[in-house]
Amino acid sequence: MTRTDICKENYKTLFKGEALPTTGDDPDMMAILQKYIFGEIFTVGELDIKTREMITVTSLAVQQTLPQLKAHINAALNVGVTAIKLRESIYQLAPFIGFPKTLNALGVLNEVFKERGIETPLKSTATIKEEERYNKGFEIQNPLYGDEIKQAMKGLPDDMGADVARFLTEVCFGDFYTREGLDVKTRELLFIAALVTTGNTVTLKSHIKGNLKAGNSKETITASIIQCLPYVGFPNTLAALKSLKEVLAER
Repeated sequence: MTRTDICKENYKTLFKGEALPTTGDDPDMMAILQKYIFGEIFTVGELDIKTREMITVTSLAVQQTLPQLKAHINAALNVGVTAIKLRESIYQLAPFIGFPKTLNALGVLNEVFKERGIETPLKSTATIKEEERYNKGFEIQNPLYGDEIKQAMKGLPDDMGADVARFLTEVCFGDFYTREGLDVKTRELLFIAALVTTGNTVTLKSHIKGNLKAGNSKETITASIIQCLPYVGFPNTLAALKSLKEVLAER
């Protein structure tokens, strides 16, 4: 199959329509975009189409490119990603991009749900009690990251860095990683997409190591980074791939 054939097949699966339009204001750009993304990028690595769309939704939510986010939320639902998985993918971005941007993305998500007749709010997937946030969060954090944040935050005035380290354990791992809907392996893989999108290679390196410990292979991580390429551009993607190479060399 040519890249055009692959593009048309993937596009119809994702969007229930025909690729490569000959009408509209910019058919040339759309043809370049669609053949590149759906005819080439989608062939790199062994990621299934559901995972590719969850990675794409993550990247677009981080960027706040809300019209494209809406299109890919619909595409993700079209290929069988559940409403719960999509919600959890966006919920967990809050510690990385902040709550305002997360709420913007949730607004788009819930708009799509309403248009498709999916009743909101979805069922709660919280699993822990208030007093368990730190301990349950630490149980997940420690095998992947140890106490690297706690050590990094030492030496701040009035030991306020200890508060920041505690917040990270309680919020990122306690409030979000303990929720049902996504396993830790998938959560970690989606954070790769988030960090490739932000361009934060320091934190990305840490999460590449965490991904490997969580059970994601180097091939899966590589393909996930490349899946972000058409959405974030070459500079961020190349920097992420260089970071991956450095981590793998260290190991």
